[in-house]
Amino acid sequence: MGIAKELASRIVSFKFSDIDDDALQWAKWGILDTVGVTLAGFSEGCTQIIEQMHAADGTPEGGPALLFGSGKRASVLNAAEINGVASHALDFDDCNNTLGGHPSAPILPGLIALAEARKASGKDVIAAYLIGFETETAIARVVHFHHYEKGWHPTATLGTFGAAAAACHLMGLDEEKTAVALGLAVSLAAGVKANFGTMTKPLHVGETTRNGLAAALLAEQGFTANPGAFEHSQGFLELFNGEGNYDTSRLLEGWADPFDIVSPGLAIKKYPCCGSTHSAIDAMLALREKHGLNGDNVTEIISHTHPRRLKHTNRPNPQTSLDAKFSVQYTMARALVDGRVIVDNFEGDAINDKHIRDVMTRITANSRPHTEPDEHFFAEVSVTTKSGETFTQWIQQPQGRGPKYPLPDGALKAKFEGCAERVLTAVGVEQLHACIEGLETADDINTMTALIEKNRIDTPHQRVA
Repeated sequence: MGIAKELASRIVSFKFSDIDDDALQWAKWGILDTVGVTLAGFSEGCTQIIEQMHAADGTPEGGPALLFGSGKRASVLNAAEINGVASHALDFDDCNNTLGGHPSAPILPGLIALAEARKASGKDVIAAYLIGFETETAIARVVHFHHYEKGWHPTATLGTFGAAAAACHLMGLDEEKTAVALGLAVSLAAGVKANFGTMTKPLHVGETTRNGLAAALLAEQGFTANPGAFEHSQGFLELFNGEGNYDTSRLLEGWADPFDIVSPGLAIKKYPCCGSTHSAIDAMLALREKHGLNGDNVTEIISHTHPRRLKHTNRPNPQTSLDAKFSVQYTMARALVDGRVIVDNFEGDAINDKHIRDVMTRITANSRPHTEPDEHFFAEVSVTTKSGETFTQWIQQPQGRGPKYPLPDGALKAKFEGCAERVLTAVGVEQLHACIEGLETADDINTMTALIEKNRIDTPHQRVA
């Protein structure tokens, strides 16, 4: 049996009752975090351009699905794309080690739009989200980490299959149509890391969640595709990875036992920038606190991270705010000078702050291999002071990188509130938080989106260009 058919049988048979308490809680936290960053990301330039593009194209306004940040409604597919771009616009959305990318953003914008149109319950959405998550990470085990290091953006390439699987499950498609949808998604998967640091990276997610959803909708109507498109000699595995660079035997390794969202787990970001910079940020913040460091009493900073991390974060002179999100030099300088890394650091002219730029000239970013293949999020930061002292900090994994490295108590709620308050009233933020924390009790997902719609503030935060 091929990959698509193997996955289809498990997608179709999966039920909400199969979800244990840990997976349920993590699913709700993943949904909470994604909704929050989507609200915050709606005012970003990339989201606004996509929304304006649809308007200029003459796309009629109105439809069953809410555009989270604007209060407008649109077709299911258009809402999936626009909300998808917003979900990744700040690069603040969750991550996962198995996927090598962002698992929730490719799934949830399209899934919620579909659920609104079909008046699906909270349980329906949670189950579909988890099966989408499990699908994309299953394929990730087959192709990683060659796929990642080759230059593909797994959030987009593999997320397409998670989005399709989630939609198929919500619609109740049978095994045959689900396998077709996955085969169809093979032809819709795309996204390269060369576009990191530009608006095209969040566009990857918008297109991914739309394409995965479209694959399921087409399959539902009888559209055809080759379910064997993964294994075909001119199919996904051979073209995206190449002969000998994948292992199909790993597809069902540990399938849902435990759920991948639990182990290795969902990584919820503490900082609104590339996750590959987060260990270095944590190390710098720890050094700052322990030794009273600041931008004036430090002469040299040397960071070591895994080559896999450094390849796209060694950016000593970022030219745009999006570029700065991928600069380990910029994010470390902000951590040292400000004692925090926040959304405001990537808005307006913040990246050209003269003091920050001066500190960045003292930072050298190096790579260091690690003997353990799965341990590639470490950082070691050494700081030399004007007095000649040198202090070093090792971070194995950043805070928030899964259940073994949790965020501080209250940090997720605070992050959600900080994101959502850019669009919603204080009452609306609290109501939405409570709704998602009890999402399994909602008879209709429109209960959740209605809270967003009715509690939107008159003048949402607008990005400072």
